[in-house]
Amino acid sequence: MGEQYLRARVSPEFRGPRQRPAPGPAGTLLLGLGERVPRGMFVAAHRGGTMAAPSARCLWRALAPRCGWVLPGLEQRLAVPAVVSPVTSRPYAAAAAKTAKKDAKSSRHEKVKEKVREKPLPRRRPLMSKPVDDVYLTWLYRRPSYGLEQAVAMLKRFQELDFTHPKQFVYINVFLDMALQKKKKVEPFSSGVSLPHRFTDEVNKVLVFTENEQEAEVAREHGAAIVGGVELIKWILEDEIQADFYVAVPAIIPKLIPLRNKLKKKYPSTRKNSLGSDIPKMVQFFRECHQYSVEGESVIKTRIARLDMPSEHIIANLKTIIHDICTFKPSNVDPIVQRLVIRSSTSEGLQLNLDGILPQVEKVEEKEEEKAGDEDQQKPAQESVST
Repeated sequence: MGEQYLRARVSPEFRGPRQRPAPGPAGTLLLGLGERVPRGMFVAAHRGGTMAAPSARCLWRALAPRCGWVLPGLEQRLAVPAVVSPVTSRPYAAAAAKTAKKDAKSSRHEKVKEKVREKPLPRRRPLMSKPVDDVYLTWLYRRPSYGLEQAVAMLKRFQELDFTHPKQFVYINVFLDMALQKKKKVEPFSSGVSLPHRFTDEVNKVLVFTENEQEAEVAREHGAAIVGGVELIKWILEDEIQADFYVAVPAIIPKLIPLRNKLKKKYPSTRKNSLGSDIPKMVQFFRECHQYSVEGESVIKTRIARLDMPSEHIIANLKTIIHDICTFKPSNVDPIVQRLVIRSSTSEGLQLNLDGILPQVEKVEEKEEEKAGDEDQQKPAQESVST
């Protein structure tokens, strides 16, 4: 009792989890669970104990003649076939699955594109030119365009029918084409223009940069709100001083470089007529000028007059602003003004016909070119006659 029969085992590397190898010299046969001893030979050992040396020697003598029978079988049973682990092959499988997904996705996109191409576009009903009845659906007809005199008269008539304020402002919305040649475009700009007929008593706030006491005194006499030199830079950067327009003399302009990023479009420059030596003229112009700027990328919204002004004054102010806008794009390309809408504070917008409103620069250039061509044709004729 208390004994356990153990089966002989040859390889020490193939041990079960519950086996405890028997100590012995190197090369001796070890015992453990899992291998069968030749028929009729069993060895007894105490549980948890060790085998005695005599017993081990006797067992070795008994098994030595049959080592050729025991060991080959054990080697065959202990041989493990070489199997590729799924872990090592996983990256290759993942890459293959990824490419397969991409191919399927691209094929799906191509099918969707083909369906979209094959799908016929909805046929849009052509817009009609002029409505017959007084009540009609506006989206079925083209937007009518009016002449400038007719549109101003309609605005005045709307005011009478609606009983609105007669001194309301008149506005224009100018839609611009900012594209130039070779994928370039006109940058958004702002400008001031002196209108022939003023429609408000508001006066712009003008700041004059100068270090000359006599020039400063002249600027104050002509209505400059703020006059000073380099000491104003700190206050402007800290937003303590603000003005509608900034004017400077050439002598002080190198010292105003810190204000370039702050003032941006309002920075004094000769192109905007805000840099020069004629202080009285500059101050008077900027105090009374009308300012406008491009909103977004290609729209100008500004007021031009009051509705109670004579129609001629309204038309003159509108043409002055449009002509100033056209100066920001070269005349050898398409005109910058693409569409023009006029309205009052309480009325709907009326689209204007641009004929007679835009400057006639292009036609003059065409006539000059035609004249030059005619002269070139006449010269060889005269030379042939002289010969």
